[in-house]
Amino acid sequence: MNKASAIICAYNEEKTIESVIRSANENYLINEVIVVNDGSTDNTGKIIESLKNKIPITDIHLIKNKGKGYAMAIGIEKALNDIIVFIDADLSNLNQNHYYQLVVPIIGNKADMVLGQATETIINYKLNPFKSITGERALKKADIIPIINKMKKSRFGVETLINLYYQSTGKTVEYVMLKGLVHPTKFQKTSLINASKQFVSEGHEIAITALNNYDLIIKSIRNLIIG
Repeated sequence: MNKASAIICAYNEEKTIESVIRSANENYLINEVIVVNDGSTDNTGKIIESLKNKIPITDIHLIKNKGKGYAMAIGIEKALNDIIVFIDADLSNLNQNHYYQLVVPIIGNKADMVLGQATETIINYKLNPFKSITGERALKKADIIPIINKMKKSRFGVETLINLYYQSTGKTVEYVMLKGLVHPTKFQKTSLINASKQFVSEGHEIAITALNNYDLIIKSIRNLIIG
C-alpha cells in the first residue's frame, strides 16, 4: 500500500505541536513526518528538537518567518513519498481516523485532492463559506509540483492558490468531515486586536494571490461552464 508524507508547518504553536507530531507519527499510512518551524519565537522549535530525539521526524527550521506557502513548499521538496497530507499545527482531538479519511481517497484514486473540515468550530462546518481554505488536505506530490515556486511567494494565500490551480486543471476535489477535530480561531489564540490585525493581513494575502493568478480564475470559470 502507498504511504504518505505528513507535512506540519508551525509558527508559534508550542501548546499543540507535540501532540500533532505524535499523532502523525503513529499513523499506519504515514511513514514520513516533516515538520517545518516557520521562524517561531516561542518554544515551538525547542519542542521539535526534543521530539526528534524520541521519534523519527525530519525537521526544518527557518530563521525568519517566511509564510505558510513557503513552509509548505519546502516540505513538499523534502518529501520522499508520492502522497502528501498537510496538517495544521494548532489542532486538538486529532485522531487516527482523520488521517485515513484524508489519505485513503487519494490512495484509491477516488479524488485528486481531499479537504478536511474540522467539525468543532464557531461557524457550523456545513455552512462555513471558508471551508476550502483549510489546512487539512491530502494530494499527490506530482500534481502540486508545477506551482511550488508560486507557493513560496503566496504566504497565507497558499490554500487559495492550490484550490484555484486544481479547479483550473479540472482536478477532482473531495470534502470530508473530520468529526471531533478542534481548530481554534485566532480570537481564541490571541487578543482581539492581534486577531483582527491577522485577519486583515491574511485577507490581503489571499486577495493578492487571487489577483496574481487571474489566469487560473478564468480557467476555473471556463471549466465550470463547460462541465
